[in-house]
Amino acid sequence: MLRVERAFQAFFRRVKAGEKAGYPRFHGRDRFNSFTYPQFDKCARLENGFLVLSKIGRVALRWSRPIGGTPKTVTISREADGWYVCVSCTDVPVQPLPCTGKETGIDLGIESFATLSDGTMIHNPRCYRRAERRLKTAQRRVSRRTKGSQRRKKAVQLLAKAHQKVRRQRQDFQYKTGQALVREYDNIYHEDLQVTNMLKNHHLAKSTADAGWARFLSILSAKAVWAGCRVFAVHPAYTSQTCSGCGVPVAKGLSVRWHACPGCGTSLHRDHNAAKNIERLGQSLRGEVA
Repeated sequence: MLRVERAFQAFFRRVKAGEKAGYPRFHGRDRFNSFTYPQFDKCARLENGFLVLSKIGRVALRWSRPIGGTPKTVTISREADGWYVCVSCTDVPVQPLPCTGKETGIDLGIESFATLSDGTMIHNPRCYRRAERRLKTAQRRVSRRTKGSQRRKKAVQLLAKAHQKVRRQRQDFQYKTGQALVREYDNIYHEDLQVTNMLKNHHLAKSTADAGWARFLSILSAKAVWAGCRVFAVHPAYTSQTCSGCGVPVAKGLSVRWHACPGCGTSLHRDHNAAKNIERLGQSLRGEVA
């Protein structure tokens, strides 16, 4: 009842202020799963391996790594298997990797997660597709339970852990792949993908979301900054249609997976051809920037 009264009070305050107020939205108990202390020095501190939080007290932690730099904010988040703390720091020292003098273009796809300009294909793990049957079973278990019952709460927790496992499998693959790329190449070129628009294709939306391209590109950029590498985004238009050998457009549908140019005779996989075009566009972009 207290939440309902507060929602209506906020509603009437907006009406009295002359604002256009919509229907009051009631905040559920599980609406938010995290909260942040914006000032580390005033709201939190470290004390003998413990984290002391304002209004909460001493919290025992299992640190995944030592804190580097100057702590600025602390975020407490609730996951399916417990509570986690994320400490954001500034002035973190960069650890550049030795230069290799190599560069590559990568074409992200569904058949293979990524194809490099030298023809190397990175396998797509398809984490969600492999776990789809298990997730379906867990979801049906929740649907059969009576709302508000303890058995339903347990079923919801099991479903959340199943989804969490898929998410962590995908993130683990993305982090390891990004780390391997920045160790091998100094300059990496990729397509500037509009993943939100690509998800509107209902035939490929599930596979696109399962690949997690947007998340991978953000991880790759962060890894490159940490390792002293550079990542460039190029416009993706016609990278698959243009021949990497002679530059002549060769029209082909999405189902055609092999590129064969009738002019120069270039014959290679469609994604390999696109990766070589992406590398060439990235090199020209570097020339314009320089």
